[in-house]
Amino acid sequence: MTVPRFWRKIPNRYNLIGTKCENCNTYYFPPRIVCPPCRRKGVIREYAFEGSGKIVTYTTIYSAPESFTKMTPYVLAIVQLDEGPRLTTQIVCDPSEVKIGARVKSVFRKLGEDGPDGVIYYGTKFTLA
Repeated sequence: MTVPRFWRKIPNRYNLIGTKCENCNTYYFPPRIVCPPCRRKGVIREYAFEGSGKIVTYTTIYSAPESFTKMTPYVLAIVQLDEGPRLTTQIVCDPSEVKIGARVKSVFRKLGEDGPDGVIYYGTKFTLA
């Protein structure tokens, strides 16, 4: 199996896939195999998130690690998805446009690469809606 095919076979790599407890209707990201409130009564199912939410808090990165210096300045935020879970993600936009409470949506973007001739990694980031 080639390296690109290996990465494509990981569903969470390119999608916002989490889980939902059918017993208490609680959503989890990243996925869980047990619902903490329901324990054994919980019925966990895979769930594909819609990819929309709002910014809870954020910071702008001006001094980044070597592999991210070309992106500076960039915004890292905690986004609360409409279904409930929160995740840390990069917001793709002009840093001056970001506000707490702003609506965002998921987008498919380049995350990084292994050197100039290496594998390019893609995944989910967010942009202002």
